[in-house]
Amino acid sequence: MANSKQAIKRVRQNSDKYKLRHAQRSVVRTAVKAVKANIDIKDKSKATELFIKAQKIIDTAASKKVIHKNAAARTKRRLSNAIKALS
Repeated sequence: MANSKQAIKRVRQNSDKYKLRHAQRSVVRTAVKAVKANIDIKDKSKATELFIKAQKIIDTAASKKVIHKNAAARTKRRLSNAIKALS
């Protein structure tokens, strides 16, 4: 358990940061799931529209270091290729 003022503050900061990043990661996952759902039903126009929104969300999360930049790039690439394959 935290014994000093500094340690108590660090525990509080880490807890707050975890909650924020967990919520941001959840937003990313929801956006990706929405695109995948439209890819599965072969709705290219809706999938493309949602992919554009998801790209922004993914890039924002990567810039805030919620997810790794390479993971963001990989996710966007996979979604993009899946949409292209619908043609």
